[in-house]
Amino acid sequence: MGQILQDLRYAIRQLTRSPGFAATVIVTLALGIGANTAIFTIFDQVLLRVLPVSHPQELVRFNWKGSFMGSESSFGGDSGDYFSYPMYKDLREKNTAFTGILAAVRNGVGVSWRDQAENEDAEIVSGNYFNLLGLRPAVGRLFGDSDEMAKDANPVVVLSYEYWKNRFNGESDAVGKTLLINGHQFTIVGVAPEGFHSAIDGYKPGVFLPVTMSEIAMPWTAQRDDMRNHQSVWLTLIARLKPGVTHQQAEVSLGPLWHSLRAQELTGYGNVSARFKDGFLNKTRIFVKDDSTGFMPERKDLRVPLLVLMGMVGVLAAMCSVNVATLLLLRAAGRVREISMRYALGAARMRIVVQLLIEGFVLGGCGAVAGTLLSPLIARTLVRMIANSNDATEAPYSAAVDGRVLLFTLGLSVLVTLAFSAAPALQFLRPRLAEALRQSAGTASKGSQLFRKLAVGFQIALTVLLLGGAGLFLRTLNNLRNENIGFQTSHLISFVVDPTLAGYDDDHTAQVETGVLDAVRQIPGIQLAAGTTDPEIANDNSVSNFTVQGHVAPEDEDMNFEAPWITAGYFATLRQPLLAGREFAAADVKGSPQVAVVNLSFAKRFYGSPQNALGRLVAEGGGNDVKPDTTIVGVVGDTRHSDMRTPSRATVYRPYLQMKHPVGLEMYALTTQQPEAVESSIREGLHSFDSKLVADRMRTMEEQVDRSVSSEHALATLAVSFSGLALLMTAVGLYGVLAFAIAQRTREIGVRMALGAQRSAVVLLVMREMALTATLGVVVALPAAFALSRMLTSQLYGVQPGDPTTLVACVLVTALMVTLAAAIPARRAASIDPMKALRSE
Repeated sequence: MGQILQDLRYAIRQLTRSPGFAATVIVTLALGIGANTAIFTIFDQVLLRVLPVSHPQELVRFNWKGSFMGSESSFGGDSGDYFSYPMYKDLREKNTAFTGILAAVRNGVGVSWRDQAENEDAEIVSGNYFNLLGLRPAVGRLFGDSDEMAKDANPVVVLSYEYWKNRFNGESDAVGKTLLINGHQFTIVGVAPEGFHSAIDGYKPGVFLPVTMSEIAMPWTAQRDDMRNHQSVWLTLIARLKPGVTHQQAEVSLGPLWHSLRAQELTGYGNVSARFKDGFLNKTRIFVKDDSTGFMPERKDLRVPLLVLMGMVGVLAAMCSVNVATLLLLRAAGRVREISMRYALGAARMRIVVQLLIEGFVLGGCGAVAGTLLSPLIARTLVRMIANSNDATEAPYSAAVDGRVLLFTLGLSVLVTLAFSAAPALQFLRPRLAEALRQSAGTASKGSQLFRKLAVGFQIALTVLLLGGAGLFLRTLNNLRNENIGFQTSHLISFVVDPTLAGYDDDHTAQVETGVLDAVRQIPGIQLAAGTTDPEIANDNSVSNFTVQGHVAPEDEDMNFEAPWITAGYFATLRQPLLAGREFAAADVKGSPQVAVVNLSFAKRFYGSPQNALGRLVAEGGGNDVKPDTTIVGVVGDTRHSDMRTPSRATVYRPYLQMKHPVGLEMYALTTQQPEAVESSIREGLHSFDSKLVADRMRTMEEQVDRSVSSEHALATLAVSFSGLALLMTAVGLYGVLAFAIAQRTREIGVRMALGAQRSAVVLLVMREMALTATLGVVVALPAAFALSRMLTSQLYGVQPGDPTTLVACVLVTALMVTLAAAIPARRAASIDPMKALRSE
């Protein structure tokens, strides 16, 4: 131990004698390790971290496939991730593989406490939810089976720990008090444990409500009677395996039960086609999937970008290691005489190697500490990009460094440190003492010179790879942002107003929404205002099945169309072009003839042109008994509705005032000034109209578009940043190698110039040598870049893998970097005075 401490003190003295060198190495390592730590912080939360519940490895969730007709309410994923409440009860009561099955769905509600109203995320759960997850309350009690008795029979609420702390100041006497949820009284019975958010990963609800209160929490579901409706899927199901039962065994045991339950449900469909029966009963299957990390629909969208980023920062870490190894070899070349003298005085080989390794670990440790301190800044930037907000707390992820991240950082730091420390240690394993002691200055062996050149070539190759990825992501982002959406986004602000969250029923919701729109139109600076039940560019779809007059649809034809309900003036507000006919008018209300406006895709598909679609009839629903009863009165241009990537689909717009059960609206206001300038006026106007109403998710349409491409923006920004860092490190390594090589060849260059060589020839000599190394690096990198780019196809848009323009641009940027990095050493070589060079030798 004493010897190690002595070597440590010696290493620190050696490094303090070269503060510039030490600082360069530490900053290089800090950037590489910090970037890896930051990306892993998010990577771990999204893809690796298990739920903070009892024995999470026993949790599974269900997914099914097969034919289906009915209503679907989801928060992501596909229809196979959701189940009806009757199916949930049957599976829970009749299975033999699980200790229990819970049901959950997420939703927003209006919460009023002490006359202060706000919209808050909620999770609607079965009575066994907390018990099955093995959770204990922080205060009060959690739900039990007695809280899932009958519809509307259990007006109780459990608060999340964070919501209790922030909204109720952590007061224990909050338990037992009442608050209003969607205008109805609920009693607070307890607080969920600290650190637990939800069984739905990435979701942070403020309140938990019993599933029996779903019609209060989600008023629009009352028309479907979800608690008894087998043809309405809306719940995600999570189960806990019995001891000793595997996922495969549970899936096999569940198969017969699933088939028998589907057979019972089929009788409720009445007269359906043989094809539907076959898909519903014979081609159906239920799957049992691991749920230890929780169900998160967004995970599949984030998986590939995070894997790409982890790969990029892994390459960056490799470049850091190579770069530092190169710098250490350059430094070691100047210590040949010192190390040789120590060998000559009897120092053991292992003692020298250990000393060099300790110096490396001192640098590595400092770089790891600096990188750990830097990583939260990078992680917060990434979190804000994902949430597309300046407030990182809006995202479901944390930028904090925890124990798992520290372990990752420690492992990475040790790996990187061993890699770069090995290079100088290996160089001095077999020193040539006599030759080294005769020299007045250290020279490098041919092996170390070759290593340095290979290291620079390796860095150049990796830089081309990173530049290629960054170029493709940057072009993808640019293509998406320049995509024609079909309506104007400038001077457009959106916000949600939902009267049902303030306790209004069906009979008054439409009246309130109409009044809100009238109040918004009176605000100075607002030109037009309108609303929809199906917001634009929000990854939100409202789809329904339709029958089209005169069209006999084959059994395999998709007759499901986007089906928003909109208010009068919607198309004018969004400046969506009207191609034929008219918009909806104030007279299009209940009791008047039912009308619809379709988009261009619909008109072309069924009628060939917009003009031919006018006057035709459609009807919601399918089957021989459905009679078209809604007249097409207008045709509008196509829009990108769901997101910037998804092409336009056939759409049937209907008047909001003809909707049987009105719901809340996403409102759009066209402003005559910058939209941000009227935000406060809208909130004040809404409060004046009705203090119980809340304007939620207020943002400009341009911000909404940015949210739609937030993952592409994060990927492109970080890829460009990492590529720029790689360029910088490669330039530093290249400069160091050339500067050292020229210092070692001072006498040779002096002789050449004494014999008449021109300065331009000396510059060419230096540049030619490095150009050869760079060319080899690029030649190796280009096929690899082309192959790897094919793996990124799912993340690209409007650009092909291996795009020649992108690859050529990468090569040109790399060539410019090599030229600039080599220019200063080459100029220094050309300025060598032959007489001084020869005299110094």
